[in-house]
Amino acid sequence: MAHWLMKSEPDVYGIQHLQKEGTTLWDGIRNYQARNFMRSMAIGDRAFFYHSNAKPPGIAGLMEVVELGIVDPSQFDPSHQYFDPKSSPEKPRWDCVRLRYLGTFRELLSLNALREEFSVEELAVVRNGNRLSILPVPEASAQRLFDLLGPL
Repeated sequence: MAHWLMKSEPDVYGIQHLQKEGTTLWDGIRNYQARNFMRSMAIGDRAFFYHSNAKPPGIAGLMEVVELGIVDPSQFDPSHQYFDPKSSPEKPRWDCVRLRYLGTFRELLSLNALREEFSVEELAVVRNGNRLSILPVPEASAQRLFDLLGPL
């Protein structure tokens, strides 16, 4: 099982939305590196739900990958903010995964706290200016995160 950190703005789609819905498509990704990270996921992988562009930003919950290789429907919808006119149903450029809610941590683990505990090599989200919305989390760092976050 691999671990990931996946960012979303809580006012757009936060851990509370996922909790209510149970599962979600992680759609709208329009960065090739982030898309490729999703393509390397496996069923059962765990992802830390990170609230970005929040005060404070940080890890709020935990998700599990339950479905892979789903063609992102938002790329074909001209009224959607993530419409991609260069993509077609015959040659889709973007896909996504389905995630299941596992829980919300008792307290948000803020970016400042993460920076105190991890180096850039240990956890890429602590790098200044890192805007990538999906990041791998090395196993040793994932275990340290679980220790810091405590039970769901």
